[in-house]
Amino acid sequence: MSYVSLKLLKSLKPRLALLALLIRTFVKYLAGWGERGGMLMLRSDCAHARCHVLYFITSFVLLYDAFNHRACPEDRPNMTSRVGPRTVSPNGTDFKPREKVAPRYQMNASLKSEVRKLNWVHLLIWLLVAAQVIVSHFDLVSHDTVSVPYQWEYPYLLSLIPLLCSSLSLPNNNISYLVISMISAGLFSVAPLIYGGMEMFPVAQQLYRHGKAYRFIFGFSAVTVMYLIMVVAVQVHAWQIYYMKKLLDSWFDATQEKKKK
Repeated sequence: MSYVSLKLLKSLKPRLALLALLIRTFVKYLAGWGERGGMLMLRSDCAHARCHVLYFITSFVLLYDAFNHRACPEDRPNMTSRVGPRTVSPNGTDFKPREKVAPRYQMNASLKSEVRKLNWVHLLIWLLVAAQVIVSHFDLVSHDTVSVPYQWEYPYLLSLIPLLCSSLSLPNNNISYLVISMISAGLFSVAPLIYGGMEMFPVAQQLYRHGKAYRFIFGFSAVTVMYLIMVVAVQVHAWQIYYMKKLLDSWFDATQEKKKK
């Protein structure tokens, strides 16, 4: 027999004894009624009659208490831990004794989310630059519609390497991939953008002073379109390196704590 069953029988033992006593007394009353012809004979003494009434009311209350487990919750078997704070309501309002996620893990998840968002924007920029290079290289459309790409766009295609390394480092908290991603982001993402800004500056200056443009992308000045893409790309890569640095520090601290343990 399980521990819960034994505890339940032990808690009901005094009540069962009281129930047996009440049943015996009730049988005696029935026998007395039978001797009197099956009729309830109340004595003339009103005080004695009240005692009979109170006796039956008390008996009913005790019987109800014996079989209603909600009347004495302390006698019910408890399968939970007896130490520590207890939850009171199941609707979540008693949140203080509940377990909480450590701030370190919350920050880790938040940084990963930001890096993933920036990676998606980085992929969109990379696809735009790659589309121009592919269309121009294979002569899919006229150069008057989509101009020849600038020189900085070719090395910028290598920025797919830090993007892939960053994406591979996030699921398993791989520090090596994250370090490679940060280093390659400076070489293949930021450096081509700096070179591209210097390369297109004379063309942009000529467009601003004389209003003349020689390269177009779907009717718009190519230097204007590429500068807009470059402005967005610089911000994306800057935030990427910033969040990856914070994520690297978080992973490094967690690794050091595990080694100390």
